[in-house]
Amino acid sequence: MRDAYPRRDDNRQHDNRWDDRSQDHDAPQTWEEAEAERAEADTWVKYSGARASGPATVTVDNGFAALGLPDVFVERLARDGITQPFPIQEATIPDALAGRDVLGRAQTGSGKTLGFGLPLLTRLQGATSRPKHPRAVILVPTRELAMQVNDALEPLAVAAGLRARLVAGGLSYTGQISALERGVDVLIATPGRLVDLQDRGAVDFSAVEVTVLDEADHMADMGFMTDVSAILDQIPAGGQRLLFSATLDNGVNQVVETYLTDPVEHGVDDVAASVDTMSHFVFLLNPQDKKTITAEVAHRPGRTVVFVRTKLGADRVARELQDRGVKAAALHGGLTQSVRNRVLGAFREGHLPVLVATDVAARGIHVDDVSLVLQVDPPADHKDYLHRSGRTARAGEIGTVVTLALPHQRRTMERMITAAGLDIEPVAVKPGDPLIDAAGGSTPSGESVADEVASILAPKHRGRRRAHPSRSPRSGGRPRFGKGSRSGADRIPPGRRRGMRGDS
Repeated sequence: MRDAYPRRDDNRQHDNRWDDRSQDHDAPQTWEEAEAERAEADTWVKYSGARASGPATVTVDNGFAALGLPDVFVERLARDGITQPFPIQEATIPDALAGRDVLGRAQTGSGKTLGFGLPLLTRLQGATSRPKHPRAVILVPTRELAMQVNDALEPLAVAAGLRARLVAGGLSYTGQISALERGVDVLIATPGRLVDLQDRGAVDFSAVEVTVLDEADHMADMGFMTDVSAILDQIPAGGQRLLFSATLDNGVNQVVETYLTDPVEHGVDDVAASVDTMSHFVFLLNPQDKKTITAEVAHRPGRTVVFVRTKLGADRVARELQDRGVKAAALHGGLTQSVRNRVLGAFREGHLPVLVATDVAARGIHVDDVSLVLQVDPPADHKDYLHRSGRTARAGEIGTVVTLALPHQRRTMERMITAAGLDIEPVAVKPGDPLIDAAGGSTPSGESVADEVASILAPKHRGRRRAHPSRSPRSGGRPRFGKGSRSGADRIPPGRRRGMRGDS
């Protein structure tokens, strides 16, 4: 397989594949890499929900107990206040516990992590994994989603005496390889990094009992299906396969036909169902008014996710919002992992109310209580419209979706909203329009908050400080841009240290 899937260093369009391939896992750690570790440890939170200390009481009406799950998982979930399954969990868990291959059709944020995670952990209980031989593999499209899956499953794995490990681009090879050498039960991975680790001889798939493909449609959109197939070809055919996807196009149906055996299919939150608890607006505006209206719509209580097409566009819109008095920051693949973690941490904690993101960067984000999705650049099609909209109105909450369209984009937007199942008409707006108030927006102060945002996102220095975040103390103060490495803002450093949570 090594010859069939060589490293493709010229394939730079997918950040999750490219950003980690030139990194030498034995290279000395720079200040920036160490900072990425601290940021990762500080800002990534566990599974959402209030945490109680000590044992929890499992009541007779506990929905997870009724599904036949082991007491250790029911009790651990109850400690976090999680006692009733979401529809996708209620639908898929019994069949997955019975060992069936499962095809789950559900939107992002529907609760499918526990839908596949609980049966997977139940199956692995009572045994340990040999070095380099994980017993379960969970494939996800982005490192952010990998982190969130790990955050959701790790407390349950620990309660059952199992080891879960995250492997993804932008994180250190050293910690991932050493963890695999010690033995990992559940491997949560992005496809590109997992192929790299297999090429290095760090992982063997011959003992895998359960394989999960989470958000398979997003992996297909990002061009990972070749790697996914390469991994699945090496996993024993008799194992259980669980695939979750919002749609079955772009090659996902071929994966289902090739690798799943007589799968039982469950569908909740149909692709058009996410419109039910949202208010939708399409604002037609003149080009000269776009910056002002963007700031007015984004200036509102609660969390807002702003969608743009490109990395440069994300930086530009975030800067323009800051200049007009809106606390905003960009999130995209061109940022270092430490910056990405600080931005997401500030957004999660409410210190930064507006996140400006590209589609790829936002796909793995699971943040509750997002009250507005603002599409500064219209989506490519109705499926992208619904995927973006799914960042708000989660778990039955209400939300608002506003799309800004220029005059020449009107007909395209009309066709798109019809295909998305919406019955709305684009309306013309100007700065200060009452419709902006109706969408929850307001006029910002007009005074720059760039310094305040910079302070929120500043790294938290611990111990001895370095002269510059991009300089290595082990290279005489020279930037570590060695042969084959990426430079400047495009270089995403490894960022997870040995001995951290999940390494043991």
